[in-house]
Amino acid sequence: MSWFYRALVRPALFAEDPDEMHHRTLATLRCLSRHETLCEALATFLAAPPLPVEAFGLKFPNPVGLAAGLDKDAAALPIWPALGFGFSELGGVTWHAQSGQPTPRLFRAVADAALINRMGFNNAGAEAMAGQLAEWRALGRWPNHPVGLNLGKSKITPLEQAPRDYACSFRQLRAQADFFVVNVSSPNTPNLRQLQDKAALDEILAALQEVNQPVSRGDDPGTGDRKEEPGGTSPGAAATGTGRPPTGDGPWATGRKPILVKVAPDLSFAALDDILELVVPREIAGIVATNTTLSRPTSASADLRRVYAEAGGLSGKPLRARSTEVIRHLCRQTQGRLPIIGVGGIFNAADAW
Repeated sequence: MSWFYRALVRPALFAEDPDEMHHRTLATLRCLSRHETLCEALATFLAAPPLPVEAFGLKFPNPVGLAAGLDKDAAALPIWPALGFGFSELGGVTWHAQSGQPTPRLFRAVADAALINRMGFNNAGAEAMAGQLAEWRALGRWPNHPVGLNLGKSKITPLEQAPRDYACSFRQLRAQADFFVVNVSSPNTPNLRQLQDKAALDEILAALQEVNQPVSRGDDPGTGDRKEEPGGTSPGAAATGTGRPPTGDGPWATGRKPILVKVAPDLSFAALDDILELVVPREIAGIVATNTTLSRPTSASADLRRVYAEAGGLSGKPLRARSTEVIRHLCRQTQGRLPIIGVGGIFNAADAW
């Protein structure tokens, strides 16, 4: 972290409401994203050196990506490679547009380098996302790295109709992105985590794979370079795992989109193993580990205890240890053959590796 950012930029950002500052920052990045020259100038200073990895049939220029939750509506998609990211995971996006939880819904625990959020999948909906992605492509501003979409369940959709809700979003968006992440682990949509149950998740994945039929090359606008024999190390959304697809070339080699599952850090190892039992029958391309946690660290600080009393999911440095435990368990159980995108508490290269 540079002196300029620590001394000037960060204090200015942290003086404002975090939710409002998030929107202002994203609006600024959106304006910059429309200008190729400005993005190229940023890339001169901030772009990452090549460190290519391959996973589930896609080639990533480097293994550190933008995690879901920051750019929920693809507002600033073209700028992420210029800031050094090797891929972007956009969303979460739901079938129905929704405003999310009422504000305030984002809280800083500055001393612990942590956040509490209860955003609630605020986004413009799958149809609007498809339109925004098409607009960036029409403007010639599509990024030169793989683009993933994080799919969530609409709050108004009953749990028993979740498979259809996810499938509707996927059907609307499948030709627009390179890979998809099934988010059944956000703590901010009522009862969503019940969908991590093996039987419920199996129904969702079955509905998605029914829609996931091969797309001809001419009909697929995704830009992530594909290989016929995927393998090697997996990409990381601020962290990396290693692995190869569990069976042969995988369905992605035939034009089907890779579908990953995002899991909660609060799951037991036994529950994680249940999810892994679906990898082969439902052709899960990888696991994203992890989402935010409902647990809270202990603190002697009254200010921190006040923040930690807020409802929502915790992210940042306190999540790193548990996220790493989950990644380690998943890697061990799959003998390193399943790509893992690691998320949680990543602040530097040492954390990622």
